[in-house]
Amino acid sequence: MAKEANPIPQGKYVPATRFGNLIFTAGMTPRNNGVLIKTGKVKASDDIADYKDAVVQAAKNALTAAKNKLEEGEKIVQIMQITVYVNSEPDFTKHPKIADFASEYFCEELGESGVGSRAAVGVAVLPGEAPVEIAIIAGVGK
Repeated sequence: MAKEANPIPQGKYVPATRFGNLIFTAGMTPRNNGVLIKTGKVKASDDIADYKDAVVQAAKNALTAAKNKLEEGEKIVQIMQITVYVNSEPDFTKHPKIADFASEYFCEELGESGVGSRAAVGVAVLPGEAPVEIAIIAGVGK
């Protein structure tokens, strides 16, 4: 099976590292071929659905980076943890709703194995003024 290209690092780091049966991804922004597909702060007045594509792209980047650390015959058997950073204005409080788009994507791709523990964290700024950044820890098995 051909591997999908890793997301392009924006600094001196690798997209994912592996220790035993755990894969840890770098924080992934919604970049497609190295270019952000959406920028700007998430505002309380915005329709949450406007961020779905960006969140899914960031989640896809994280899952791709994790899958690229798998060896022949292995698969991701469990998303252990999802961390979703939201570049939000101070009055925005629906971080879990933004993170739900990532959780839904992982479930679509991995079924119940895509459900892991999760943190949704509001931050003052993200690289390139990305609206979200997502990192995962994934468990590997046969």
